[in-house]
Amino acid sequence: MEKKQLGTSDLFVSPISLGCMSLGTDEKKASDIIHRALDLGINYLDTADLYDKGWNEEIVGKTIKERRNEIVLATKVGNHLNNDGTWFWDPSKSYIKEQVKESLRRLQTDYIDLYQLHGGTIDDPIDETIEAFEELKQEGTIRYYGISSIRPNVIREYVQHSSIVSVMLQHSLLDRRPEESVLELLAKNKISVVTRGSLAKGILSKNSLEVVKKKGTEGYQSYSFEQLKNTVKKLEGILHEGQTLNGLAIHYVLSQPAVTSAVIGGSSIQQLEENYDAFNEAFSEDQLDAAKALTMENYYDKHR
Repeated sequence: MEKKQLGTSDLFVSPISLGCMSLGTDEKKASDIIHRALDLGINYLDTADLYDKGWNEEIVGKTIKERRNEIVLATKVGNHLNNDGTWFWDPSKSYIKEQVKESLRRLQTDYIDLYQLHGGTIDDPIDETIEAFEELKQEGTIRYYGISSIRPNVIREYVQHSSIVSVMLQHSLLDRRPEESVLELLAKNKISVVTRGSLAKGILSKNSLEVVKKKGTEGYQSYSFEQLKNTVKKLEGILHEGQTLNGLAIHYVLSQPAVTSAVIGGSSIQQLEENYDAFNEAFSEDQLDAAKALTMENYYDKHR
């Protein structure tokens, strides 16, 4: 699988990556999924200290120990875990520099390739947060840093004042909010976008109508239940033989100039392989344009 440069860093990542949040807590099953992803050429793994209260990092760390040099390892920080399992938002320099040690321990590594702030608000001590990441970078504890945010006002602050190489944000055919301004801003500044939610909770999958009936009864983003059903049917109508809605969804986000990789969850090897096969499907520019025309332009209504 051809790798793409992440921002201006010297990290090169697969265009689809493994989102580890959905791996679950069965260590053997999760490990098998990770190894299969690596064997398929997926080299970018995304986890977070918050997932399963640290257990996700533990599983990832045990699994990749012997294959660390094959991997671009990303994790996140900012959600302060209490001993009782609750958490609160904490982007302070002291917490970030304290928590990175715990992530390193759980991941069984002495460096993190990409360390991401797991959220962020405009009221954060942003200069202090940036200082923490810059110090960790200088120390060699992390190679690069980024943020995981859907808030344009926060993204603009980090673009202007930090050396982030990536932003993880939610983007799909059914959630086109980043297209309003954020994607253009990041592309202009050579900051990579890593997407999440690109299959829209499975609504954009081969079982789309079934998923809509299960997960879309209250609608999704700007879509009502009826609009979801109608839109999915129309999107399926532009598919050619051998193509899937998964593939259309993945290729749509990857067609955006700012997007470097789409993070796809994998709760089973079958699901992982289906999405890998979908990535290997080919779509014409006309099909991608048609898909865009069939979906809504939606906009951020908060944190602008």
